[in-house]
Amino acid sequence: MKVTAEKNEKIGAMTFASVYPHYLNRLEKNGRTKAEFHKVITWLTGFDDKTIQELIDEKATFKTFFQNAKLNPNAHLIKGVVCGYRIEEIPDEFELYRNCRYLDKLYDELARGRKMEKILRVEKK
Repeated sequence: MKVTAEKNEKIGAMTFASVYPHYLNRLEKNGRTKAEFHKVITWLTGFDDKTIQELIDEKATFKTFFQNAKLNPNAHLIKGVVCGYRIEEIPDEFELYRNCRYLDKLYDELARGRKMEKILRVEKK
């Protein structure tokens, strides 16, 4: 599938707070915890628990969420298909969309029971 400017804008306008409860609900059904999810978010964005909660309380959009993030230098190691999009093929012009898919991919791996050390990618030397 191809990312369009409209899709990029649409996802950028969504609030993180609107999807966060859905993320947690699925994770908890699969035996994962809020703390594990926050560890994944922290790895990707650099946000601590307090900042994550502030972004939820402020109803920050994904655009604001990722503008404030310091993306992990190993985020480029996140590969695969999420929602029909191959992450590594999303063009740089749609960086926001790619960042949202990074989060979705990490969340999905966590929900599926993947080990944390595999989810939090480390570049091989």
